Amino acid sequence: MMQRSLLRAGLTALTRFVIGGHARWTGCAPTLAQRIYFANHGSHLDTIVLWAALPPRLRAETHPVAAADYWGKTALRRHIALTLLNCVLIDRKRAAPDADPLAPVVGVLSEGQSIIIFPEGTRGDEPLPGPFKAGLYHLGLAFPQVELVPVYLDNLSRAFPKGAYLPAPISCNVRFGAPIRIEADEDKAVFLERARGAVAALAGPAA
Repeated sequence: MMQRSLLRAGLTALTRFVIGGHARWTGCAPTLAQRIYFANHGSHLDTIVLWAALPPRLRAETHPVAAADYWGKTALRRHIALTLLNCVLIDRKRAAPDADPLAPVVGVLSEGQSIIIFPEGTRGDEPLPGPFKAGLYHLGLAFPQVELVPVYLDNLSRAFPKGAYLPAPISCNVRFGAPIRIEADEDKAVFLERARGAVAALAGPAA
């Protein structure tokens, strides 16, 4: 347990030393309310940076949702994902066609824990997020009491772009916006575009 705590502290310190990743709580406060944090996705560092931006008490209750085909590919990545970051790995490639890839995530939310997801489903190259997949909508419907908090990750795609082996020392920020909810009878496509817009609205100069 102590070794894991030391490794987590070291990972957080290293992340902040190299690329910053400091939190800007512009739309909500860092409370223990159960939440789904949803963010733009441009780098493999997104998971680590967003998780590290949370205060320690929130980190213990929050599980990043990560792709099993990447984070489960090697023993080292799997160790970082499961042991250090408390990730929930999902099979986005649907190796078992009849299995629900969101089932592990539903299990975590049912236990009262919070999660971090990247609704684009894969990394993008643009500063603003692309279209969101339906998972955020389905989770929001299944757990209406959970706050849906938009998050914008600034500069991560520049600090550690696709194909890079080491991160560049570019300062990054993590901006937390105001929670949103699915409105009564709100259409799936309308909600997903509103959620994407909530993340995009956080882009721009840091407050």
